[in-house]
Amino acid sequence: MINWQAIAAELRHQGLTVLDNPQQCQKLSLDYFHFSPILTAQLQDKRGDLAVFARSEANILMIASLCVKYKIPLTLRGAGTGNYGQCIPLEGGIILDLSQMNQILCLEPGRAVAEPGVKLATLDKQAQALGWEIRLAPSTYQTATLGGFIGGGSVGMGSVNYGTIGDRGNLRSARIVTLQDSPQVLTLEGDATQSLLHAYGTNGVISQVEIALAPCYPWAEAIVCFETFPMAITFADVLGNSSGIVKKQIAVHAHPIPQYFTAIAESLLPAHQAVMVILSDYDQRAFQDLVQVHQGTVTRYQPQGKGPNLLEFNWNHTTLLARAVDPSLTYLQVFYWDLDTVQKLHQKFGEEVMIHLEFLRINGRLIPAGLPLVRYTSPERLAEIMDIHRELGASIANPHAYTIEDGGNGQINPNQLALKKEVDPYGLLNPGKMKSWHS
Repeated sequence: MINWQAIAAELRHQGLTVLDNPQQCQKLSLDYFHFSPILTAQLQDKRGDLAVFARSEANILMIASLCVKYKIPLTLRGAGTGNYGQCIPLEGGIILDLSQMNQILCLEPGRAVAEPGVKLATLDKQAQALGWEIRLAPSTYQTATLGGFIGGGSVGMGSVNYGTIGDRGNLRSARIVTLQDSPQVLTLEGDATQSLLHAYGTNGVISQVEIALAPCYPWAEAIVCFETFPMAITFADVLGNSSGIVKKQIAVHAHPIPQYFTAIAESLLPAHQAVMVILSDYDQRAFQDLVQVHQGTVTRYQPQGKGPNLLEFNWNHTTLLARAVDPSLTYLQVFYWDLDTVQKLHQKFGEEVMIHLEFLRINGRLIPAGLPLVRYTSPERLAEIMDIHRELGASIANPHAYTIEDGGNGQINPNQLALKKEVDPYGLLNPGKMKSWHS
């Protein structure tokens, strides 16, 4: 039996900030898992016993040593903006909050090195002062941390150009602290970093990250409305494949999803589909010409930063805004692969599954993926909906599962497992989230 008072006292003696109040521990044990009614039932009572704030790599080593000594589960936390229970401790233990490790260590053309707790928006703003910017950003990037995105995210704004965080070149290197008998610091470079991606902090505590940057453009935001769904998705696909128009975000919201966007209601047309685009202002004329060819109506065009940021209406912010109006809604994560599959599923489900597309690159190929809104009725119907998607050729990354494998492509990643065996031989890091560890 672990004496938590003694553990807290030992950590405080080392100069660390420790929270052991149940209400504080509860807050730091949760993320946005409530987007899923399935995960809500499974995870709502899971809590850590203590929360500890690290301010340096030395702090992490100290905490790692204590966890190994007493065999205490250790779950990592950034800003807690994930949706699958990534940072929810299934077996209690210590919550390690890394948000105070927020220093940018190196910023130069093409690259940035930073601690895991730096906010993506902060890093982006400083990079833009040099004429560069981060390549990828989730819709939560105002609060999301760099380490959290590496460990729990994968795509976002910029994916139309740079694919996923796992595409070679996006993540250059990372330092991790191990939970071996004598915890140490390892540096992973190039392909070796792949095992950390979307691993929910199960195979190393990220203490430093090096990412590639992209050239920054004067970005503009546009909303284009279309009378029909086929018109909207065709335009979005052609825009995505228009090499001469620089863009970093293309999203399609089928009717009636735009009704949930009250903050930009003046830029939306009743009973229309909305295509939201972030593009280089240098390409305004080419963009307007393409809209005219596809018979769309531009209802908003302005420099980014003037008014609400369109990123905050896309990716899983769409789900957040819709659920604020109707909490019974949930969502899926779908790779449609082509417009024909999108059309079939749109016709099959109607408003039971409201199509929300995000265009991104997979192995260089532009594809429609998405986070459709689902009118939830039962676990059985939700499973049936996912099965129908698969039968019609789509792939599902199940957002209603909390393990790495079930929430991804359903396959065991042998490299992730191998790294965990090396750096976490006692299985203390976020136990229960790597299904293959227990198989």
